Amino acid sequence: MPRFFVDTPLAAPGELALPPGAARHVQVLRLQPGDALTLFDGSGPEWQAEVTAMGRSEVRVRLLEPTQPQRELARAITLAVVMPANDRMDFLVEKATELGAAALQPLVAERSVLRLAGERADKKRAHWQGVAIAAAEQSGRTVPTHIAPVMPLSAWLAALPPAGDDEWRGLLSPRAAQPLAAFAQQRALFLSGSEGGLSDAEEDAARARGFAAVSLGPRILRADTAPLAVLSWLALS
Repeated sequence: MPRFFVDTPLAAPGELALPPGAARHVQVLRLQPGDALTLFDGSGPEWQAEVTAMGRSEVRVRLLEPTQPQRELARAITLAVVMPANDRMDFLVEKATELGAAALQPLVAERSVLRLAGERADKKRAHWQGVAIAAAEQSGRTVPTHIAPVMPLSAWLAALPPAGDDEWRGLLSPRAAQPLAAFAQQRALFLSGSEGGLSDAEEDAARARGFAAVSLGPRILRADTAPLAVLSWLALS
């Protein structure tokens, strides 16, 4: 059954006109009145619906009763990643969404290859949020991964509040001796470096903000592989 994200609140059963983004998807698939589809607005519920009218400028659907599917991770996981170059960030956003990340924080660090700021950063963030929404539609998630604004690593660390008792913070570092192990907290924040890794000063700054340096094994993983390895482990543990 086709499944679409709707960027407007779905509040109660009844008929409504789809917003332009979802309407275009329905038109591309050439759905007809009476055809079934699934809608979600990112707040948690999922709605079964059926097309009631198709027009050139408007698509109307009838919402049925909502359901509450349980497809999210048991923990809220945020990935703070120094952005990899080229199209690897798109890949990372897509797979992080499929694997259940609650949020993704793009960062710029000392050794970054990809450096974004201003309007260019805003456009990239909007693009990545679109990638996350598409991945949520495909994977069955009802809450797409939230893509935060691009920030310099130093500014982001300085703005972090102290870690609460319910949050665990991990720094993915090839220089760490401690392997990643199970933790009890319901929220986790993982910081991962770019192709060249974080500098010693950046790792020290992260430790000062409550991050524990952990290793993912003896091999050096790519900047887009390490955070996904963590998510895979958490999704299956």
